[in-house]
Amino acid sequence: MNDNPFAPPRDESGSHGETTATDTEVSTVRVHESAPATNDTVELPPAISPQPAAGETQEFMPPAEPPADVPVAAAAPQPGRLRRSTVAAIAAGALVLGLGGGLGGAWAYDSLTGDDTAAASTSSSTTGSTLPTSSSSTIARTDENTVAAIASAVMPSVVSIENIQNGQEAAEGSGFVIREDGYLLTNNRVVEGSDNDTVTVVMSDGTEYDGAVVGATADYDLAVVKIDKDGLTPLVLGDSDELVVGDDVIAVGSPLGLESTVTTGIVSALHRPVTAGDTSSTAFIDAIQTDAAINPGNSGGPLINSAGEVIGINSAIASLGTSSSEAGSVGLGFAITSNQARRTAEEIIATGEATYPVVGVMLDSTYTGEGVKVADTTNAVAAGGPAAEAGIEPGDVITAIDGRVITRSEELIVAIRAKASDDTVVLTVDRDGDTQDISVTLVPNTDVTYQDSGEEDQGGQGGGGGQLFPDPSE
Repeated sequence: MNDNPFAPPRDESGSHGETTATDTEVSTVRVHESAPATNDTVELPPAISPQPAAGETQEFMPPAEPPADVPVAAAAPQPGRLRRSTVAAIAAGALVLGLGGGLGGAWAYDSLTGDDTAAASTSSSTTGSTLPTSSSSTIARTDENTVAAIASAVMPSVVSIENIQNGQEAAEGSGFVIREDGYLLTNNRVVEGSDNDTVTVVMSDGTEYDGAVVGATADYDLAVVKIDKDGLTPLVLGDSDELVVGDDVIAVGSPLGLESTVTTGIVSALHRPVTAGDTSSTAFIDAIQTDAAINPGNSGGPLINSAGEVIGINSAIASLGTSSSEAGSVGLGFAITSNQARRTAEEIIATGEATYPVVGVMLDSTYTGEGVKVADTTNAVAAGGPAAEAGIEPGDVITAIDGRVITRSEELIVAIRAKASDDTVVLTVDRDGDTQDISVTLVPNTDVTYQDSGEEDQGGQGGGGGQLFPDPSE
């Protein structure tokens, strides 16, 4: 994300797959992209003396002396008091017992544990400290689940990417190694518009390489870059479908140009419908929401789980500012799921470009009722497309996908784009008050063609427009 700590991510231009039947702006919450560029003592109470009555004075009287001819008898000990000699004897005995018990306990502990804590204790006592030293800590800093260990392991595989345009740095973001033969994954916005499709890749040790943009898609805000270097350590793309809200995560990248920055947080929410980019380059993301600090320059960097696997690609942030220049972390960051990133990256490496799955309908963005409505116009359902073959009709209202309730058009868009072509989804459809579940097998957007009937639809665009779902500007 031009991202890291913390400038808004750049928006790249790109095509969008789905279109709506109107020019109304989609209600999706827009966010700033993480632009290409976080011995206790106890006091005994004093002896209590009787207080003088009101008006009386208390005089100090010396003790009376016995008559000279009366032999002085030893005073009987007062109840509740011990002779000084008795106290001394008890104290001495306690000291001996305590010393013996302490030595015996220490010997037993050393015999049982056989470790070096005795040496550490001896060292502590010589300095007068009673606190444990680092060598006796019960926390193993090399434990594979600690943030320090995970950060140390993934850092060499995280890079900073500089987008050079007209000889000047136009944007900066992050990326990471996905194959040992030099393939890197980042955001489309990080590399878009670079001179000759070439960027500068800076490794964690400061080494620089020229990176060639293999391919990119604005629809998913993902891009693959290749450097001429073998033997790299790729990060593992984990299974983002296994995530649950509350899971610990770590964001690594170069926010605000601060390379190798690590921040931590949790998964705050799942399936957030997010649009990133501007009106000419909008990505629809079925996003992971996190409170790990993400800022401009973090874009394209990995979001890591507690097993050290990439479960998201940091892409956008919500901001209280009114412009991208004012964007900064407010604890609302969004990442593309690793499962989506895997499918897209593999397709780009194989073909140089990426497609996205569609159902083959246009949506009516003027509709305000429950669910989302298929435009009630000619050709709103693409002829020969998956929706038409499954029995979806113009005017149908889609209320859920795979049992997940749908209330806004962008929710349906990102839910479908999070799938793979050839996946089958179940759409819950309300048709004239009759509810039914319809199974639809998705196809790539390149397999669906709309025909313009010449009639104006509710969006004023004519039937089709060549896209399946609305762009934020439409």
